[in-house]
Amino acid sequence: MIYDANKAIVQDFLTHIEHERGFSSNTVTAYRHDLEKFMAYLVQYEQKSDSSFGKIDRKTIRHFLGKEFEEGNVSRTVARRLASIKSFFRYLILAEIIQDNPAVHVKTPKIEKRIPTFVQINKIDELMDSPDTSTLTGLRDKAMLELFYATGIRLSELVGLNIGSVNPSDDLVKVVGKGNKERIVPFGKPAKFALEAYLNKRGYNWSSQSNKPLFTAQKGKRISVRTVQKRIKIYLNKVLGGQEGASPHTLRHTFGTHLLDNDADIRSIQELLGHSSISSTQIYTKVNPQKMKKIYKDAHPHGS
Repeated sequence: MIYDANKAIVQDFLTHIEHERGFSSNTVTAYRHDLEKFMAYLVQYEQKSDSSFGKIDRKTIRHFLGKEFEEGNVSRTVARRLASIKSFFRYLILAEIIQDNPAVHVKTPKIEKRIPTFVQINKIDELMDSPDTSTLTGLRDKAMLELFYATGIRLSELVGLNIGSVNPSDDLVKVVGKGNKERIVPFGKPAKFALEAYLNKRGYNWSSQSNKPLFTAQKGKRISVRTVQKRIKIYLNKVLGGQEGASPHTLRHTFGTHLLDNDADIRSIQELLGHSSISSTQIYTKVNPQKMKKIYKDAHPHGS
């Protein structure tokens, strides 16, 4: 019975982060998976199916993380599991279900930030010319490619766009990012022309109903995350030669990398990408360390 009660508490937590904290459905799914793994561990290895969360201690959590490493999970995955657990126990404190947080002093495994995959500047035209624009699907795919590259928006952000999200007069798009935070991102003429060609083929224009999805699949339904992933990967594989890690996020990395290569301020890149922390943006400095050395030499009084 206690196990069922614990499952109900986990569900309450997932509902809380989705509806009250504005987490995306993908993030909620990841949290669910991590917590289900943790609960399964409690039952199988700790024989704690009959225990409340208040009886879980730091040692139990550390043993769970150790088991994750034994199963071949990398530091990034284990760190995410721990982040989910820590967030969950903070919720239990807030909800007054437990009094002490056993996860608060558990150290996060050190993660080596990966240098992101990106498209070289001399391959961009080839990428944009890949879709067959004689078809509606090809026009849609070209518009998605152009908008991803022009704005650096996330996959979930693109899928959530409506026609009314775009301000064609000022070449701006209103994006709803993580935590339901809104930001305004500019885009250029290539993206605008591609969007207009796609909308015209659908029989729409910028004056059409603003709440209609900007990108659709069959029968006019909003395009799914999975479909965008599949379509974008096809075109990226053509220009990247099947390089590992090709995904819509590759275009986000490309956006950030090319801005930095052209001397954009890293704080401005942070704002455009919607990063809450500058540390997330600084991954692009690893892509081109020579550029960062040049910025340092040009800007620092003792840099030369």
